[in-house]
Amino acid sequence: MTCLHRFIRVLFVVAFFSIARHVCAQIVNEPSVEISSDSIRRAMDDGPYFGLYKDNYFIFGTAVGPRPTRQNTNIKFQISIAQRLTKTVMPWHSYLFLFYSQKCFWNVLEKSMPMTDLNFNPGIGLAKPLFVKNRFIGKALLLLEHESNGRDGTASRSWNKISLAANIMISPGFIVHGKVWIPIIDGGNKDILDYSGIYEMGTSFSTANKRFGASVSLTKRRGWNLSYNTVIELNYKIFPRDNQYLFMQYYNGYGEGLLAYKEFHSQLRVGIVIKPTLFSEY
Repeated sequence: MTCLHRFIRVLFVVAFFSIARHVCAQIVNEPSVEISSDSIRRAMDDGPYFGLYKDNYFIFGTAVGPRPTRQNTNIKFQISIAQRLTKTVMPWHSYLFLFYSQKCFWNVLEKSMPMTDLNFNPGIGLAKPLFVKNRFIGKALLLLEHESNGRDGTASRSWNKISLAANIMISPGFIVHGKVWIPIIDGGNKDILDYSGIYEMGTSFSTANKRFGASVSLTKRRGWNLSYNTVIELNYKIFPRDNQYLFMQYYNGYGEGLLAYKEFHSQLRVGIVIKPTLFSEY
């Protein structure tokens, strides 16, 4: 790990907790919108039931540090969708939804262009929209999710998680998110928390016109030291009316894919991304 990586992670941790101490004050001090939370819920209930869940992207790149080879240069893509099952009529004005994400690593430079690692992440969630003074500020989620690579034998990787997550809009262009989980591990990868982590936190920023965005996400690996998997992303919208962005993703750490979750990766990839309307889930 380089000094730059350590500096980025320490700086982000300090900034995140500094922001967290002032979140409530910043939200409450904002002028309230002249609209009731009931009308906002009705607008949400009348919206599409089917949509994007996480970022949907298609990116290509290579390793940072080691010499680029056919083995460490690949395409990474993710497809992620959600289907709402109810309106916000459940207890605490929550709603139930299904989600499915699939992440793939495709070694297009190797012979026969194998897809070396496919990760499947289905689940069911309970989401509660959050309001302060009739202003929608985000949502809290309780998730039951499964993640596996669909293989058997020594290549099998799988685990389940009961997760509690939240996305908070400090302002229309500034969002913080966090996620913590209780793992249920029944496969041969009992040490997956040492590499894929025990909780996640992050922040994202976008300009007022939504043309440019940046985000940082940190996943804490199990242990008392400052060992994080770091993801830094930049996106730029070429055409104002489109929902497609030029996209750059830098991954530094372990657990990028399930098959090689014990291997350290420092990867830089570029391509395109399609983002959900308000914010992406993690």
